[in-house]
Amino acid sequence: MAGCEDCASNAGDATDPRFRRILWIALAANLAMFFVEVVASQIGDSLSLQADALDFAGDSANYAISLFVAGMVLSVRSRAALLKGVSMALFGAWVIGSAVYKLVNGSAPDPSTMGAIATLALLVNVSVALLLYQFRTGDSNMQSVWLCSRNDAIGNVAVLLAAVGVFATNSSLPDLAVAAIIAGLALSSAFQVIRLARAELMTTPHQHPAPAHAEV
Repeated sequence: MAGCEDCASNAGDATDPRFRRILWIALAANLAMFFVEVVASQIGDSLSLQADALDFAGDSANYAISLFVAGMVLSVRSRAALLKGVSMALFGAWVIGSAVYKLVNGSAPDPSTMGAIATLALLVNVSVALLLYQFRTGDSNMQSVWLCSRNDAIGNVAVLLAAVGVFATNSSLPDLAVAAIIAGLALSSAFQVIRLARAELMTTPHQHPAPAHAEV
């Protein structure tokens, strides 16, 4: 993320109780929206909603991992961020592959379902992003949490635009285009998180447990 290195001194603290409370809220909200969008994507036959549902699932795992490693040494948090970055990249690659497949075999989705669910998801993601905004310049683990929330809100706006496009054209192309945009955001953020996590691991000394003293 451009400029994040310069503002590291103002970064939030991963052990801040407020950060943990927000992560619990975000985890609950994302799990709920995952189940809502899984059902809605099947009803509406929308790849962009399917992509967003998987994104909610990935974010739920992201928040759960962040809660688990909060307060641990930086090297542990960086490794967790590296794992999350790789998972984000795999998600993006899967969505792009699915978009290509559906371009050949798919039908036009239901725009009313897309619009209604995207609006609900947007309200949830904007609320979570606003809560996490103050922690956007922390370590790679905290930044990965912020990037996921920001991307989700952008993705929901794009799904809304896709619903309008599908309604106007009766074509699946707007839905597939937005799915590709969501995938692109995931890939871009994945590379940012991986780059920062690797930099942290390279500059953080390995921490070994203190040797046990032999009993006399």
